[in-house]
Amino acid sequence: MVEPPPFHDDETLPGEPTSPWLTTTPDATYPALEGNATADVCIVGAGITGLSTAYELRERGHSVIVLERDRIASGVTGKSTAKVTSQHGLCYDHLRREFGRETARTYAGVNEAAIDTVESRVEELDIDCGFERQPSYCYGDDPDEFRREADAARQVGLPASFVKSVPPFERAAAAVKFDDQAWFHPRKYLLGLASALETEDGVRIHERTRVTDVSPGNQPRVETEGGTVRAKQVVLATGFPLLDRVGFFTRLYPKRSYVLGVRLEDEPPEGMYYRDDDPYRSVRTYCDDDETLLLVGGENHKTGQGGSTADRYRRLAHWTREHFPVASIEYRWSTQDYVSVDSVPFVGPAGPGAKHVLVATGFGGWGMTNGTAAGQLLAETIAGDAPTPRALETFDPLRFTPKPSLPKTLTENADAASQFVTDWARTLLSPAVASIESGEGRVLRRGPKPVAAARDDEGDLHAVSAVCTHTYCVVDWNDAECTWDCPCHGSRFSPDGTLLEGPATEDLEPTSRDLE
Repeated sequence: MVEPPPFHDDETLPGEPTSPWLTTTPDATYPALEGNATADVCIVGAGITGLSTAYELRERGHSVIVLERDRIASGVTGKSTAKVTSQHGLCYDHLRREFGRETARTYAGVNEAAIDTVESRVEELDIDCGFERQPSYCYGDDPDEFRREADAARQVGLPASFVKSVPPFERAAAAVKFDDQAWFHPRKYLLGLASALETEDGVRIHERTRVTDVSPGNQPRVETEGGTVRAKQVVLATGFPLLDRVGFFTRLYPKRSYVLGVRLEDEPPEGMYYRDDDPYRSVRTYCDDDETLLLVGGENHKTGQGGSTADRYRRLAHWTREHFPVASIEYRWSTQDYVSVDSVPFVGPAGPGAKHVLVATGFGGWGMTNGTAAGQLLAETIAGDAPTPRALETFDPLRFTPKPSLPKTLTENADAASQFVTDWARTLLSPAVASIESGEGRVLRRGPKPVAAARDDEGDLHAVSAVCTHTYCVVDWNDAECTWDCPCHGSRFSPDGTLLEGPATEDLEPTSRDLE
């Protein structure tokens, strides 16, 4: 991947480093798992996919245990822009062309139905989460491309139209408008679902519970740091599946993107906007009782690659100030999504030898509807409710789609191999010692071994192995989030080596701090 040129702006990164979804909701209230437990279904992950699945299973009479490493909706769900939409960039012309009209219709149908599902749950449970219907626009500079997308979307039953009069803040040749889409506060929504689940017998939620291993077999076993859960079925509702029997790491690639929460001097634009370009731009409004913010996202790149992440925030802030009357930037945050090589999520059984383990991954940044839809499909599969064959086929993790997936598969795996070779070669040329400032991280060399050395804001030096515990690539320093990120498959670690997100399942090994 070609790194963008440095952004020559030395300003301090703007905004508080968190999302408003996390700052406006309470901290953990559910206990960590202690001891052993049993349930019909154990769900790993309490984001929108995990809790949607739990809610669907509860309605079908199943006992459920949900295990969350951190807090409910503190991962990808709590760091999204929370657009509840079936408009996923320019996807329907791609689906129609590469998979056929019926697959495009299935994908459209389950995602459009997911919007209605969220709305009905909000009303049923009286969840105050700012759910509001809004139009959604995908815009860009090629009118023919957007005409084809509008035609494909209308053909599969979506409320789509071709327009030229948007967006109000940036020049564009054309757009596709979807009516009756929505936005909401994702963590308030999921805390509402969790509260409803907690009142039911047979449903347990455990936060601060890190899963260390998943054993499939006829009665799967989920190991945690505090105990073991045995279940008839296990659902892995994590960004990357903790159990990989079918080479997900060769068919998924990680991308990071960035968001600013901005207070404007004027009223924000109505509706939601997405510029389908590289880098993309995403715009929506967030309102609560105290403030109105414009959420501006973009600057996506493959995790661990693409240069300074701090510069990406600066570029996004620069673009925002060019297009809007900015009073202040209140928040900044980033998120990581996994994209499948054929651009369709994987939802279903985890593969041979793991028929009682199911996965949901590869949402490509569109998890609010895809995750809700996955919850229904997973619950139907577990309960034997006979999901529609077309849906099972469309999202099947074992599907074989050489035409749409082969080019991306070859590109991404060649990239991972190249990163492996290049970074190990660079390690041999790395200095053995270096001066490291607070908030800085560098890969140094101890003999032939790479060491990840970082100094935190208090000035304490941390030194750990720079070799990712997944497939042994050399990690790279993320200067905005102060983390070690793997450029091959997206595992991320704190400066002291603690695993933050997979596909790795183990921490980076500590080393001596005698580096200077």
